[in-house]
Amino acid sequence: MKMLLRTTDPTELAFARALLQGEGIDCFEMDVNMSVLEGSVGIFPRRLMVADHDFEAAATVLSDNGLPVCD
Repeated sequence: MKMLLRTTDPTELAFARALLQGEGIDCFEMDVNMSVLEGSVGIFPRRLMVADHDFEAAATVLSDNGLPVCD
């Protein structure tokens, strides 16, 4: 799996997930439990992961919609 997006903004994550699901690209959100432990202050970023073979297509979808993509 490759990291596609890393952010503390929950709306960015929701938007990215919706875009990827619309394109049929599976994704997995990591570090959800860490953000719960810190009390929803938003200090710890969450990561959105995709399979290696989906990374290029997913990166294109996010960048076409104005979201940052991790290298």
